[in-house]
Amino acid sequence: MDMNQYLDMFIEESKEHLQAINENLLILENDPANIQIVNEIFRSAHTLKGMSATMGFEDMASLTHEAENVLDLIRNNKLTINSDIMDVIFQSVDLIEGMVIHITEGGDGSADVSDPVRKLRAIVAGDFTAQQEVAATASVAEPEVLAASASTETAKPDLDLDDYAQTVLKQSKDSGNNLFWIKVILNENCLLKAARAYMVFDQLESLGEVIKTTPAVQEIENERFDLSFEAVFVTMHPMEKVRTAIQNISEIQEVQIETIDLKAPQAEPPAAQPEAPASNAAAPKKAETAQPAATRKVAAGGKTIRVDIERLDILMNLFSELVIDRGRLEQLAREIGKSELQETVEHMSRISGDLQNIILTMRMVPVEQVFNRFPRMIRDLAKDLNKKVNLEIFGAETELDRTVIDEIGDPLVHLLRNSLDHGIESVTDRRNAGKPEEGTIELRAFHSGNHVFIEVKDDGAGINKDKVLKKAIERGIVTQSAAETMTDKQIHELLFASGFSTADVISDISGRGVGLDVVKSKIVALGGSVSVDSVRGKGTTFLVQLPLTLSIISAMLVQVKNEKYAVPLSSIIETAVFKKDQIMLAHRQKVIDFRGRVVPLVSLEEIFQVPSNQEETNDEVAVVIVRKGEKMAGLVVDSFIGQQEIVLKSLGKYLVNVFAISGATILGDGQVALIIDCNALIK
Repeated sequence: MDMNQYLDMFIEESKEHLQAINENLLILENDPANIQIVNEIFRSAHTLKGMSATMGFEDMASLTHEAENVLDLIRNNKLTINSDIMDVIFQSVDLIEGMVIHITEGGDGSADVSDPVRKLRAIVAGDFTAQQEVAATASVAEPEVLAASASTETAKPDLDLDDYAQTVLKQSKDSGNNLFWIKVILNENCLLKAARAYMVFDQLESLGEVIKTTPAVQEIENERFDLSFEAVFVTMHPMEKVRTAIQNISEIQEVQIETIDLKAPQAEPPAAQPEAPASNAAAPKKAETAQPAATRKVAAGGKTIRVDIERLDILMNLFSELVIDRGRLEQLAREIGKSELQETVEHMSRISGDLQNIILTMRMVPVEQVFNRFPRMIRDLAKDLNKKVNLEIFGAETELDRTVIDEIGDPLVHLLRNSLDHGIESVTDRRNAGKPEEGTIELRAFHSGNHVFIEVKDDGAGINKDKVLKKAIERGIVTQSAAETMTDKQIHELLFASGFSTADVISDISGRGVGLDVVKSKIVALGGSVSVDSVRGKGTTFLVQLPLTLSIISAMLVQVKNEKYAVPLSSIIETAVFKKDQIMLAHRQKVIDFRGRVVPLVSLEEIFQVPSNQEETNDEVAVVIVRKGEKMAGLVVDSFIGQQEIVLKSLGKYLVNVFAISGATILGDGQVALIIDCNALIK
């Protein structure tokens, strides 16, 4: 059997179950008496075991089975949870996650599970005799099977067999086969009924032959059935083996099996043609509805579709080309001046604008996908450091572009590790400082304008300015004289200097001494920024600013001699025109007075060495005021062209690390305009 068509569904569902297990384990650790949570974990583990066994990932299935045994003892109040047991269960979950990653990368999911299996078995054996252990294992292995057995007593099969099918069954019975009527009931929240039916019938085919299905094959293929289906089955295997094979498939609520007595009276045969046995009457081999969960998902209360991110990338690229053509049409309409053409282009622009919003929204996913893995990480690190820490998460529903989501995980991991290692004090130090023994780290996400802000805040010791300055002087990052005039904010920003670290001992906790420069580089590469604020003895706050999307941005087009440049609107405070006599000099730097603040001027003509067009200059200067955090600068240009939606394009692998240029865009007239990286121009 080719299970590859279900591999994507298996991977997605496994990740969901593992995430649920991790979250519930953290709750259980703080509330060991919560049997309801234990039952939730047990159900997730049971489903994961069945899925992995069905897909042929035996190591995963066996390890999950052993963890299931321990969970069963806990939920039946036969085992008391302690820290050691939780560590073993967490270790097992980590190993299972590693197997899923291995499968995702094209591996077979195999791993050495001997150590956690040995520990899990030891936990079980420590409370029961050998006989009790076997009984407990049997009860855990098939907890729902026993319930299903009891229900078969009330099953009332209506076989409705025709003469042909009865003949086949009689011959099979004479040959020593077992004849079973089987009814499978799916979970109420089963997403892919046809896919589950396929997996059930595939298991049955491996054990025998399916003679008849109710409803018919075509109905099952098209998911035209409720939550149950029936089959007449011929096999040499015993009833319990058949039941176990079906029960190990996920999203199966109940299996009813009853032996068929051919002597019992049958209903009148239907007028329809008899269905052929085995190969023809079995469930569909390649039902069109049995799509991987990665591309199709029906949710309760509404319908959603899971779409491969590559398809969304292609859609975005195609729409990007449409945006370029839209700009060209708008320019042509203005030049030609015909009212009918202008009205049509304006209507097309409104429609494409709505389409653009929909496409961008489709790519948005909650930051919860990243945040979900942090509670477990904080729990493990706090234990390693012998610290008490509570992680509070706010705004997990805040949405970001999928591209940004994929890249922001590592920087946030580093910031959280830094807060835990350098920020939160030891239990003793916090007690001596009059603080609660348990420290708090807040992880918060929120929207503001066209940006998303992510805040990592701790109530720890704060930044030791003297220690930071001393390290910075030792490493030659600042001079002694410059250090004496630096503000607190400037000192805090030194943490992001290349190679800077205040760690006395290099460890795995907060980056092996690499420092926060890697965090800043990653965030800046995403078009964002990061800042830090701290109060000694009170705590530290890191604030990450990220763009909502990286593909299509709003920009101000400006002219510098014969060249055009695009300045992202997210960086612009204001555009203004100054008289030349308003320009002053401060420390040999041209500056202007902008609303009471001294703002340095940056000439794009000089920075980018734009060739002169020999045009006479007037006595006025056009300036674009841009900002980077609290710092500002004025970009000197020749003129403003106007605001426009532009498509951000990479300069390619041959033009990397071009100073102050983040990419390029194609304008409506076919010209290429470079996109200015304002952060690089502000010192």
